[in-house]
Amino acid sequence: MSVMPQTAESPIPSRHFDLTALRAADRYKLLTATVVPRPIAWVATLGLDGHVNLAPYSFFGLMGSDPPVVAFAPGDRPEGGPKDTARNIGTRGEFTVNLVSVAQAQVMNATATDFPHGMDETRALNIALEPGVQVRVPRVQAAPAALECREVQTVLIGRTRVILGEVLGLHLRADAVEDAERFHVATAALDLVGRMGGRGTYTYTRDTFQLDRVSYAAWQQAQAAGNDPADDRSGPAPEVR
Repeated sequence: MSVMPQTAESPIPSRHFDLTALRAADRYKLLTATVVPRPIAWVATLGLDGHVNLAPYSFFGLMGSDPPVVAFAPGDRPEGGPKDTARNIGTRGEFTVNLVSVAQAQVMNATATDFPHGMDETRALNIALEPGVQVRVPRVQAAPAALECREVQTVLIGRTRVILGEVLGLHLRADAVEDAERFHVATAALDLVGRMGGRGTYTYTRDTFQLDRVSYAAWQQAQAAGNDPADDRSGPAPEVR
């Protein structure tokens, strides 16, 4: 660890951590408390016996749109070996990512229980499902959004397992679709939650603020007028909505 010197641009000094020299558990604590908020992938898969596996993962993100690709990291079991999610995707090649609203937060958390291998969490917790349209894997009926995915590749980097999936179809609750012809979505209506830190802390997505993108021409104009649009001290604070 080292402390960076204080400068005019960074009045608060920073502290450096050499992650290559730390234990995995300590790296996890630092990174999960820093990289926030993280969206939650509530991933449904099908076992070879037809049982549904449903588990949440916050090492998750949207990687692109042409083609649409998501990535998530399910990790391994404490004793070693892939979790049911990764095993099922490896054998069937499909999965569904359900997004989690405030209303589903409690039951989503319950699916993180270390149920025995092969146990169907949806039956144990009475979670209603709807059949998939473009994949065989069902989706959570009450989820405000669900992404039907086909595995593209699974990448192993040490003990980190990253699954890449192409999104084939998207389900959205009807009242969140503002204009289907123009593909406008009322994101606030989804009322999604995200992860904060590594142990049981979550956040709402209800409070947002707007920052319009500045074109180069507008930036030049502001510079000529003696204003800097990149300096948040030159204008009012962003409006929270």
